[in-house]
Amino acid sequence: MAIVTPLKTAAEQTLVQQFAEAKGELPGGPAVRKLREDAFAGFEAKGLPHRRLESWRYTDLRSLLREARPLADGAKETEAVTARLASLSLTGLRLVLIDGVFAPELSALDAIPEGVTVHSLADALVQPRDDLGRILSGPSVGADDAGLALNTALMRDGVFVEIAEGTELSQPIVIIALASAESERAVFSRSVVLAGKGAKGTVVEVSEAAGSAAQQVNGAIVFETGDESEIQHVRLLTRQQAASVEVQSLLVTVGASAKFDSFALVCNAGTVRQQHFVRFAGEHSEIGLRGVNLINKAQHSDVTLIVDHAVPHGTSRELYKTIAGGEATGVFQGKVVVRPHAQKTDGGMKSNALLLNEGATMFNKPELEIFADDVVCGHGATVAQIDGDQLFYLMARGLPRVQAEALVLQAFAGEAAEFIADEAVRELVMGEVEGWLHAREAAAEVSTV
Repeated sequence: MAIVTPLKTAAEQTLVQQFAEAKGELPGGPAVRKLREDAFAGFEAKGLPHRRLESWRYTDLRSLLREARPLADGAKETEAVTARLASLSLTGLRLVLIDGVFAPELSALDAIPEGVTVHSLADALVQPRDDLGRILSGPSVGADDAGLALNTALMRDGVFVEIAEGTELSQPIVIIALASAESERAVFSRSVVLAGKGAKGTVVEVSEAAGSAAQQVNGAIVFETGDESEIQHVRLLTRQQAASVEVQSLLVTVGASAKFDSFALVCNAGTVRQQHFVRFAGEHSEIGLRGVNLINKAQHSDVTLIVDHAVPHGTSRELYKTIAGGEATGVFQGKVVVRPHAQKTDGGMKSNALLLNEGATMFNKPELEIFADDVVCGHGATVAQIDGDQLFYLMARGLPRVQAEALVLQAFAGEAAEFIADEAVRELVMGEVEGWLHAREAAAEVSTV
């Protein structure tokens, strides 16, 4: 029987060469090295994800990455990085990654609160921890993803944060990931947050390009939260170059009687794929996944998630709002899996999109896989234009059309952002939304002159 071997693209060939050259100097002991080898073997067998894979149907990474850029190999502080860090108004424990590498000299390590420990991922990878392999692997529902496997193989650094049992954080932990390069680079990083029993706090991720060159970013963050914990995660993917390609994976395992919420804002980006692999590991827990995608021109934002109800008495909610103009493309693929023994599951999933013109596109694909009979689960998806009655109401009271549209769109996005518990972080998110809407308003005014 003939064996068909698929031809590797130029990018895939480069990645094979890069891994062969870099694996000897990437951080990690024998167990981590084996994890990298196994992950890359899985990636090499499949290649870059493409449209023939159902979970990557709408984001063809093989076509997007015609060439694999050189690997970023160190934290380089530039004037642009310094300026951007100075302009960020977020307060809390600031942890800075430059080109995927932890930069302690730019981080606020003297402000680490009691009950929190921070290491670079590179340091954590060489520690003799028996649980390291499990932590890095994350939920099993993400095990077959080629994009995540590539991150596992090539992850260079990140932050490793542990929040001790019973610790309640008064201010957020802020992870700022900046791409500094003036030339195109590929960045592979992974961060880990371990929250003990009863821990409470907020973790904010900020991912931006401080340099002028488009980057290829493959990042991941892992959360393991203990019983009775309450953790909120907020991600801001903003200020990217138009030609950038970014894949961000969120891996979450939640204990019993716990609460985990995640919110993500995408705006002023190029091509972004967010993939969430989330697992209930204990009963009577609540998980919320929400986000707002603001896209225009030729931008592309893909949200793909799998929520694994592996135990009974779990509650999950997903809500994503997309506003698309120009020739932008929005994607929502959500899957909720209810295992046979996961009775009393309560799941609700919703994706709402507003298309601002005929050139914009939205793909919605919500799914439920239910193998238990005593559950309450549902999903919904809508794609529409701005409500004409709402516009008429505002314009009849003297508002120009573009301002009336901005108010309607702000309220639409705010329905998802209102779930952010930290008031300062919520205001920051809505400030970014308002800035995007003001830029759209200004562009519309210029076009009518």
